[in-house]
Amino acid sequence: MLIIDNVKIAYEEAGPHTPAGTVVLMHAGVAAMRMWDHQFRVLSERYRVIRYDQRGCGRSGDAEGDVCHHEDLLAVMDALGVERAALAGSSMGGAYATEAALAAPSRVAALALIGSGLAGHQWPREMLDQARDRVHTSVPADRLARYRAGTSGHVDPDDVRAYAEAHTLWQVAGPDRDRAALTDEVWSAAVEMCRLVFERSWIGPRSTERFLTPPAATRLPEITAPTLVINGLSDVPAIQEVSTLLATGIRGARRVDLQETGHLPPLQRPDDVTRALTTFLAELPTL
Repeated sequence: MLIIDNVKIAYEEAGPHTPAGTVVLMHAGVAAMRMWDHQFRVLSERYRVIRYDQRGCGRSGDAEGDVCHHEDLLAVMDALGVERAALAGSSMGGAYATEAALAAPSRVAALALIGSGLAGHQWPREMLDQARDRVHTSVPADRLARYRAGTSGHVDPDDVRAYAEAHTLWQVAGPDRDRAALTDEVWSAAVEMCRLVFERSWIGPRSTERFLTPPAATRLPEITAPTLVINGLSDVPAIQEVSTLLATGIRGARRVDLQETGHLPPLQRPDDVTRALTTFLAELPTL
């Protein structure tokens, strides 16, 4: 366990401390570090691999007050004596990895952005409407408003589970697929991680997320780290559009499209994601 700004940050590391280098895995905002189980195990055969739970997720402490995740990422690297690493980020973990590459380019040897978010990017109205219709309606509007504002004295566990299942169905399975698209193992893992994230955000202290200024969305040409973009072809279309922005906006970025996966390819298509990461990292001159 690390202490970053008086907050406990749970982490795990494995693999040799060798010239092969270090890989840091950043989980999705609706998940926790356990989503990287397959990649963590395989990559650690060659690299020092670090994964951690972001504030408010998994076994880490609550997110409270001013929170800046890319600064936390660099602080974790500092605490573990990592001067330079390849960063692999899923969803908002990818957004934070991208910010780190802009804030401290000498410390980022490579980027792997998987179903990535992008700080400063404005989500289209169609996506927001779809999230409202498919996810928000799983909980009565008055209760959801109190939960999200942190003003409810009690959070019904059934509401949290309903919301997590609706979110998983929409985003992880994908808006054009149904529950049958996910194995029982993937469904259970995704719902449980999502449930814990929403439960803590509704019950826990309030926080405000701070991003890099100017925002990363306006600065992609500045990124010099070799970059791999992995996109799930069953993901929400607006999220796939961010993959396009990253693949075209970052000079020299390569893109891999994976079929039969929504928003969490490391969990849904672990072999394919691990293979893509292994190939990408092996081709780098140095980490």
